[in-house]
Amino acid sequence: MAPRPYVQLQHPDWSRDAVIYQINTRQFTPEGTFAAAQAELPRLKALGVDILWLMPIHPIGEVNRKGSLGSPYSVKDFRAVNPDFGTLEDFKAFVDAAHAEGFHVIIDWVANHSAWDNALATEHPDWYEQDWKGDFHPTPWTDWADIIDFNYESPGLRTYMAESMLYWVRDAGIDGFRCDVAGFVPLDFWEDVRRQLDGITPTFMLAEWEQRDLHARAFDATYGWAWKEAAHDIAMGKSDAGRMISYMQHHLGAWPHGAMRMLYTENHDQNAWEGTSAEFYGEALPTFMALQFVMDGIPLIHNGQEAGNEKRLAFFEKDLIDWQDHPNADLIRQLTDFKSRNPALWNGDWGGRIVPVVTDQPGRIVSFMRKRDGNEVLALFNLSPEKTGFTISDGPVEGQWHAPFTGETHTLTFADRIELPAWGYLVLNRTPLPEGD
Repeated sequence: MAPRPYVQLQHPDWSRDAVIYQINTRQFTPEGTFAAAQAELPRLKALGVDILWLMPIHPIGEVNRKGSLGSPYSVKDFRAVNPDFGTLEDFKAFVDAAHAEGFHVIIDWVANHSAWDNALATEHPDWYEQDWKGDFHPTPWTDWADIIDFNYESPGLRTYMAESMLYWVRDAGIDGFRCDVAGFVPLDFWEDVRRQLDGITPTFMLAEWEQRDLHARAFDATYGWAWKEAAHDIAMGKSDAGRMISYMQHHLGAWPHGAMRMLYTENHDQNAWEGTSAEFYGEALPTFMALQFVMDGIPLIHNGQEAGNEKRLAFFEKDLIDWQDHPNADLIRQLTDFKSRNPALWNGDWGGRIVPVVTDQPGRIVSFMRKRDGNEVLALFNLSPEKTGFTISDGPVEGQWHAPFTGETHTLTFADRIELPAWGYLVLNRTPLPEGD
């Protein structure tokens, strides 16, 4: 019996080497509007990111609201925009301007629940889950007191939610969705709506979930939570590089190559509730930012990372990002350019699978190679706070390599001893990249 690809959907061509950039409209600019965010598009273009993910753009519920402004994930109307951000015309203007700059735009979609005062709760109470007393309720065992859960046993809800998603693609011109707590919504709904969306335009779907099954017919990308947890524990001294090697082993063995796993050092949830990337990674942050770009996965940059923002942004209030010039911006520009010019590092089936490279320091060194269409990239990372020397004992590494970030040439053999500083890394090309290519 001939094998068949696990991933049955077609990724949009424009996601081939894409990097995602997350925008919290409320905190992104002093004005906190679509129009103000639109003015930042040239800067984001220069940063080299491709897909702009906007956190929920909809009106926020007032009943049981948290804080003075509320959570954007408490949606009062799925077919309207938050007036604090501007008008529907302002949003469409943002999307049009983003497209003109070469971006694609996805918006957060909260299919699992709504605000208490969403009109659907009054007009269609049968579309909601009920507790043992017959009352609406938040998602069980959470503190999400400002929302109530939908009941996807209702055909009417499924039709409404699908038509709402189709509306934003068809009428507002967006290119896809980041789907909140996607695993709490039945998979068959996502598969049905993906078919409908692709009937309008090639659509990109990102699930806030980590499950292989979502990739077959519904989602292009899912969260790489296991990668993030491994990176956190290594940076904080709770584990060593072997934890990341275990992640790669599981990734190679259990996940289809066509599945994009989103790798990140910060997003809105981590920033608000767990800690900033500076808190988690300290001096190791540039190392893990580089690793997320060269490992098999689609990278995410959270707004403010390019400015070295070290503030935990208040989730329910206006809390402006600390914008400043910072070395992170140059690093991100360097990494986005490097990824785009190396087919081995592209996303999904476009890129190369991880080829293990074995060293005598598996507790400190993470090493691998990726190859695609003659393009070879070798990655050597010291995931420890100590200078480390090591030798390579296996892997397709012997010969001449070029260091694109320094211009140096390296000739490697299995007999060579390589040294990397604390949290140091060496990323090499087998052949030099053409200038400006």
